[in-house]
Amino acid sequence: MPNSKQPTLVAAIVVGFSLSVFVAAQYPPTSRADFTRELVAAAVERSQVHVRYVADYVRIPYPGGDVPADTGVCTDEIIRIYRKVGIDLQKEVHEDIVANFREYPRKWRWLSPQPDTNIDHRRVPNLMVFFRRKGESLPITTSAGDYAPGDIVAWDLGNGQTHIGMLVDRQPLLARRYMILHNIGRGPQIEDVLFDWKIIGHYRYFGPTRPASTTALRDSRAHD
Repeated sequence: MPNSKQPTLVAAIVVGFSLSVFVAAQYPPTSRADFTRELVAAAVERSQVHVRYVADYVRIPYPGGDVPADTGVCTDEIIRIYRKVGIDLQKEVHEDIVANFREYPRKWRWLSPQPDTNIDHRRVPNLMVFFRRKGESLPITTSAGDYAPGDIVAWDLGNGQTHIGMLVDRQPLLARRYMILHNIGRGPQIEDVLFDWKIIGHYRYFGPTRPASTTALRDSRAHD
């Protein structure tokens, strides 16, 4: 007599496999070390791209939108680095702002009475709040040893201007500290500027939280 549970079991296995493939494609590698290596490699690669510093407001698609590839500001480098490893900060930041609008800087709430997928993720103060909420907020110190490749650093340039960049696995010849991939007006460059300005944020972000394991789902369906 045929086993009536067999089709259900096969279907559950297929669904579980499909979900596993989806998760692998949409979320970063399991190992933080592996993820950081990919992230830093993406940051270093950005230093080979010619970009003009253009800070204009631009309407872009959502999700996955970007300003023209040959233009951008400091935040666009962080966005493009993460997108290279499969994380869309435009989407992640927007979803968090929608859910927690009052947690984000009042200045932008006055300018934009509602979330704006064209610009919200391109503002340094918004990224600082997002990384603090969804990543790891690390101590701000004057010790180079406290900063590692893949870390994100934000600075106060004075006169109300902020800046953001990412540490990479390169060090200057005469100093034991990691250099920064950033765009402060001359396009994406790797420079020894970690302590050139007042640091106001230090973060690590490994991407969105993974969905719950599908093991329980597979087990429950297999016993139906």
